[in-house]
Amino acid sequence: MSAHSVCAETCHQCMDACLALIPHCLAHCVKTGQPADPAHIGTLMDCAEICASAHSFLHRGSPQHAAVCAACATVCDACAACCAELGLEDAPTKACAAACKACADSCRKMARH
Repeated sequence: MSAHSVCAETCHQCMDACLALIPHCLAHCVKTGQPADPAHIGTLMDCAEICASAHSFLHRGSPQHAAVCAACATVCDACAACCAELGLEDAPTKACAAACKACADSCRKMARH
């Protein structure tokens, strides 16, 4: 598998983890009676979107992939930090944070190529 394909797959996994965490967070808020944090939900949505874009740029072999990957790494870092700030120690939140960290690392490497 090429480096582009590996990074694209990492982006796809991160997108999936972020999208899966949104309803999980909303359900947690309903269960606990706490309001949903619009900033956190927005960060998850932003991360899913930039990961989808990076995935597409990488699979298409776009010469602009480095710029998109650099942006993706920045957003993924922010999303991982946001997940950590929630203080939830459940599997979906941990999985999302881990996926974001892995994607940020992979995209940083691709941004240098």
